[in-house]
Amino acid sequence: MSVLERNNVRLLGPERAPAMMFAHGFGCDQNMWRFVAPRFAQTHRVVLFDHVGAGGSDLSAYSSQRHGSLGGYADDALEILRELDLRDVTFVGHSVSSMIGVLAAIAEPGRVSRLVLVGPSPRYIDDDGYRGGFSRSEIDELLESLDSNYLGWSGAISPVIMGNAQRPELADELTNSFSRTDPAIARQFAAVTFRSDNRADLGHVGVPTLILQCSEDVIAPYEVGEYVRDHIPGSELVLLKATGHCPNLSAPDETFEAISRFLRDG
Repeated sequence: MSVLERNNVRLLGPERAPAMMFAHGFGCDQNMWRFVAPRFAQTHRVVLFDHVGAGGSDLSAYSSQRHGSLGGYADDALEILRELDLRDVTFVGHSVSSMIGVLAAIAEPGRVSRLVLVGPSPRYIDDDGYRGGFSRSEIDELLESLDSNYLGWSGAISPVIMGNAQRPELADELTNSFSRTDPAIARQFAAVTFRSDNRADLGHVGVPTLILQCSEDVIAPYEVGEYVRDHIPGSELVLLKATGHCPNLSAPDETFEAISRFLRDG
């Protein structure tokens, strides 16, 4: 199976236009970008894909060794860009894919030359002098709950992640997305996601970076956005009016406008 088939790659927009790659978060797939990414296809070559284990990706390509760290997912993304012979790409990563983008940009800055980090967190677990939003015991309990009853966990956690209680259909969509993900792979990806610590990587980013942080985001509090801004040289932090952790679904217009300004000004 080819690299493009492995990750269920879909291309939009003019072939010779500047390229943008959109990467989804945990338990999701490329469909989560449907309100934002196509709007860039007028002026950009848009690359959409599913992480291995999600959406229409090839589940047989999943490797517990390769995908046992976020670096393996970054390697997957770079393989897609190499296969398409794309350079000077703007990588737009949501949630855990923000750090996947960071690793890709550090590895090949000529290929990933701009970053848009939506709801990033370099570490979810609190540490001395650092607030990630969760204690170690809370993350352990979250992973134990996911391991014992994945579908039940999905239904309980989705409203918390999504926020926007007045729009329950958004949480329902997230729950449905979680339920379509292979449970065994989801459990391993969750452990990689919530136990990762990429704080030391931030200072090695040498490309223009936009950080989009949502208001009232329990997964990635504003302090985390400030931390990322303070540790990625020259980065810009924008606080969205959107609440929750998924502005690509709950506030696509605001998300699109913020990314557009960054591309225009940069």
